[in-house]
Amino acid sequence: MTVALLLTSCSAPESADAQVRVDQTGYIVGESKTAYAMGDADALEDAGYRVLDAEGEVVVEGDLGGGGGAWNDEYDAVHRIDLSDVDGAGVYRIELTGGAQGSSPEFTVSSAEEVLRPLADLTVTFFQAQRDGADVIPEVMRRKPSHLLDAAATVYETPTYEDGGQTLVGDLEPSGLPHWDVSGGWFDAGDFLKFTGTTAYATTAMIVAERGGATASDDLAAEIEFGLDWLDRMWDDETQTLALQVGIGNGNDAVRTDHDVWRLPEDDDANAAPEGDPDYTISHRPVFLAGEAGASIQPSVAGRVAAAFALASQRAASQGDEEAATTWLTKAADIYALADTDPAANATAVPAEFYPEDSWQDDLELAAVELALAAEAVDDDRARGWLDDSAAWATAYIDSDVRGTLGVGDVSALAHAELAAQDEAVAPLLIDDLRRQLDSGVDAAASDPFGAGVSLVEFDSVPFAFGLIATAGYYERVTGDDGYREFAEQQRAWVFGANAWGSSFMIGAGDTYPQCPEHQVANLADAGPLLGAVVNGPNAAEQLEELNRFETMVPCESDAADGADWAEFDGQGSRYLDDVGAWQTVEPAIDFTATALLGLTAGLQG
Repeated sequence: MTVALLLTSCSAPESADAQVRVDQTGYIVGESKTAYAMGDADALEDAGYRVLDAEGEVVVEGDLGGGGGAWNDEYDAVHRIDLSDVDGAGVYRIELTGGAQGSSPEFTVSSAEEVLRPLADLTVTFFQAQRDGADVIPEVMRRKPSHLLDAAATVYETPTYEDGGQTLVGDLEPSGLPHWDVSGGWFDAGDFLKFTGTTAYATTAMIVAERGGATASDDLAAEIEFGLDWLDRMWDDETQTLALQVGIGNGNDAVRTDHDVWRLPEDDDANAAPEGDPDYTISHRPVFLAGEAGASIQPSVAGRVAAAFALASQRAASQGDEEAATTWLTKAADIYALADTDPAANATAVPAEFYPEDSWQDDLELAAVELALAAEAVDDDRARGWLDDSAAWATAYIDSDVRGTLGVGDVSALAHAELAAQDEAVAPLLIDDLRRQLDSGVDAAASDPFGAGVSLVEFDSVPFAFGLIATAGYYERVTGDDGYREFAEQQRAWVFGANAWGSSFMIGAGDTYPQCPEHQVANLADAGPLLGAVVNGPNAAEQLEELNRFETMVPCESDAADGADWAEFDGQGSRYLDDVGAWQTVEPAIDFTATALLGLTAGLQG
């Protein structure tokens, strides 16, 4: 699948004393449209703007909007530009007038179908690039079959860590269980680890997006099947055992890990280190379990996998395959029944610090409502009981002190939207919590000069923004109230370029986007951009004091637009760096990209 989204840049004149930031992927006819000018406060105070069409004709002009405060020492004023009156389909650019000079990249105004669907399609390309095993797609990033030894992997006891998950204690201990076929699946991020929890979340998001009309291509359906196939491999029906993870990221002198080597994934199959050698675990990747056979399973992982399988059941039923629908429902019900509902810990990875998570009732809420919908589709009389379960878990989540917003660590927004449509009694409580999540973003946006509804000094700023976009769509679908639509449009503009750095945070989307992601295949394969990948985005400046560096890494560091140093645009304690070693800002991940797909699909449905 090839999607062209690269726009022609219109560079600002050399004498420009201000920057103009726009949504580089385009605005939608009929929606609010926000851009920003950042520069010297005195210059911008007397400045105006004009919008020119492709022929250079002025279509709109006016004064800059109110100032949103200083961004950093160099850009001590940010002013909003309301482009909502630019509502005819076409290609435009902004020029500043009066006291400041500056020009934006070109941007389009078009339909939601033309703006959002190519972006949704683009996310699927990233999942194609992340494939592991024999069934890779050579046309995407020149991928070759990899980790074929995963077809007979050794299961190990869950290891112990110290130093906050940094150091493995002792050696790995084989469990004595039979070898397990865990081949295939998607790499989790820029490394080659594979996690059941993140894959279940991504697969769930894909099925929900497919149901919402995310794409007309067959590529999304193929990735859904690919994800489900691997999740099914991670679940042993006969022994009622769930595998948690393939590969190990943190080790010690005796155990060399995925994070110790920078290479192409197919190189691991040629690693001939014997058992007992520290390099053995590079090619013979360990498998860790979520629990012993038939024992309870950490609730977040159990909930996510059960939800994915229940959605697979609904999907099969909608396709007329009742046998497959019943099979998937049985798997989902068995895993849900094993969920530990009084957990001492809620580990979703090894070590747990890779994906720390306090909330888990939301995962069970989602699993239960999807089980209920799957049961209804095949006339299973357990539907009502699962629906009651979902309402109980929703209430428990709302009463907890670990509530968040949509992402791999908190699926409550999606669960609430699904449940509210099925249970009128609990719907008001769910709607209140959706509002709580959105209001947290609105409050954050009110104090950010660029209207970002997320923290720029914590991890996952970009996926959290996409999560808020999706949540606004769910809220409108459930209530009919479009009061958060403008907020969602503002967040979409932010992730696609209307931010301090003037960068889109999805590779291949817009004019300026990450060129040097912290991703081994993208860095070593010489295969062009890693299209569709969504990166973390801005992070706390102190997080970037030390970058990842390997002798085998191809050096790569990009500049901002017009050759500017990215540091020129850092501010408010946040930093963004497009450098192959900057995992803190430009490492992509399947959960980031899956959340983006949910946000884009919500826009298509709206």
